[in-house]
Amino acid sequence: IISSEALVIGGKGGGGGVVKKQVKVGRTKAGPIDVSSLGCGTWSWGNKLLWDYDPSQDEEIYEAYRAVRMAGVSLFDTADSYGTLDLNGRAEILLGQFEKRLQSELSSSTTGTTATTSTPVWSFLFPSTTTSTQMSIPPPQQVATKFAPYPWRITRGSMVAAARASLKRLDQDKLTLAQLHWSTANYQPFQEGALWQGIADVYDEGLCEAVGVSNYGPKQLVKFADCMAERQVPLATAQVQYSLMTYKDTGLASKEACDDVGCTLISYSPLCLGLLTGKYNLDNLPRSGNPRRQLFKELLPGAQPLLNTLAAIAKDVDKTQSQVAINWAMCKGTVPIPGARNLKQAQENLGAVGWSLSNGAVDELDRAANNVGKSMIQNIFQTQ
Repeated sequence: IISSEALVIGGKGGGGGVVKKQVKVGRTKAGPIDVSSLGCGTWSWGNKLLWDYDPSQDEEIYEAYRAVRMAGVSLFDTADSYGTLDLNGRAEILLGQFEKRLQSELSSSTTGTTATTSTPVWSFLFPSTTTSTQMSIPPPQQVATKFAPYPWRITRGSMVAAARASLKRLDQDKLTLAQLHWSTANYQPFQEGALWQGIADVYDEGLCEAVGVSNYGPKQLVKFADCMAERQVPLATAQVQYSLMTYKDTGLASKEACDDVGCTLISYSPLCLGLLTGKYNLDNLPRSGNPRRQLFKELLPGAQPLLNTLAAIAKDVDKTQSQVAINWAMCKGTVPIPGARNLKQAQENLGAVGWSLSNGAVDELDRAANNVGKSMIQNIFQTQ
């Protein structure tokens, strides 16, 4: 990872405590492109079922967005299916709107005008001696969107059409990454060929810089990589559910497969839907009606030794459990994409960069992860 020292809250300051030191999110290679070593997932932006989203939260989400952008995060993972029912595509729309707003504010600040009468969020991230004209310009936004293989998307052209629709919602001309959201190999294998050729066509049409996949197991990833090589299309990333709660079942094999085909592993849900934050226990579960409630009831008893280890290491390094869990994923050579819906969550995530766990701490967490009583359930579309 190419790191770069500069600007941002670290340590337990992410949760509102003392600012330890200032760092900037670094860069890392993903196939033929460079991306930020920490990304941001947008699954919760528009999701009412799991994350209780409401459009009234958009201003808080923007504060989170602005904070991570100013810290150097450029990679934002999204999907054309993100957003519940009538909010389908909401995450892409917000990404486009947020970036335009940020660039407008940055432009106003450098010309000496005020974009808003409220105190800019970056005043909490930068030293008080830093003036607006001294602020570093963040790297360009990099959108990695995923296209759902809906049953009606059975032609190559449907993938190109999906890419154009996403770009319209984003109000942009080109994606950084065009990704297949999942494989249909388990239930509708005849559709797979059209999807693969279609995502390659998206690249050939100049609509993306590279391609990627999500929820592909090692075997299917190798097949896809061979197909892209034949089409001379760069494969940059493969993302899977990767955390301390999935490591023993799929984590190691997925990382090895990515290394074999020359792409970078993006670890989604690095905090296991919040279970690894330390916030939840059997007496404090997600609200009734939230699917995570029953899931956490089943997982927490077997996860307690891991959570104890995570808490002990967090105390040793003066970080939060979330920051340790994210940093562990980075130490494994992956690019984590934790979500953030408010400034506090953004600062918490940013506290995971600028430092690294020791090899001993990583090994200790590995052992605890390998002894979890019940692993996090895999995505139903995850292939072998």
